[in-house]
Amino acid sequence: MSKKIIVAIDGHSSCGKSTMAKDLARKVGYVYVDTGAMYRAVTLYSLNHQLWQGSIPDAEALERHIHDIRIDFRLNTETGLPETYLNGKNVEREIRTMKVSGHVSPISTLSFVREAMVKQQQAMGLHKGIVMDGRDIGTTVFPHAELKVFVTASPEIRAQRRLDELRSKGDSMIRLEDVLNNLKERDYIDSHRDVSPLKKAEDALVLDNSNMTIAEQDQWLLDRFREKTEND
Repeated sequence: MSKKIIVAIDGHSSCGKSTMAKDLARKVGYVYVDTGAMYRAVTLYSLNHQLWQGSIPDAEALERHIHDIRIDFRLNTETGLPETYLNGKNVEREIRTMKVSGHVSPISTLSFVREAMVKQQQAMGLHKGIVMDGRDIGTTVFPHAELKVFVTASPEIRAQRRLDELRSKGDSMIRLEDVLNNLKERDYIDSHRDVSPLKKAEDALVLDNSNMTIAEQDQWLLDRFREKTEND
């Protein structure tokens, strides 16, 4: 019987990390956790509770609320995909809007937010058999993960993918230029924050999927997974 491992997938936004991770988890029977969705859920909570001072999050107010924020993932039996729940409410669609996208990076830089989310994430991985994607999984959350992958693609290709996703969900007014600018801003903030910045773990495998199909990247990841679980 193959041993259970932790699969940590990091990388830039809109690289298809979540799609890869979900597909692998489904194929191998692992639990999937979208950590980006967790920070989006905290962002949604902060917006719904007006915990902002203009374009800056009201950190003091949010810190008083942070332990009231419970995030979990439940499988949608119709789609076979996990969905994000915030304090018991399904918020999968709400957290994918451009409004949340435009506010998530400042929220994710707050040390107390990351500390709270990392604790939840590490608890989810205690028994291994988990696939987790985000920005700091291989460096901060699970530095000893058996399989680490760092995913990247060109900003232009990522912006087009994100635009296609938003339009498929009914957001017909958004422009490619706006999505590209948002991605570049998030890349800069994610890479330059003081707490757990986005960076490749030294032992992570790099996957540039700019010119790969979803099927090709899924096969690449499945091959790497099998190498770790069957040959080690």
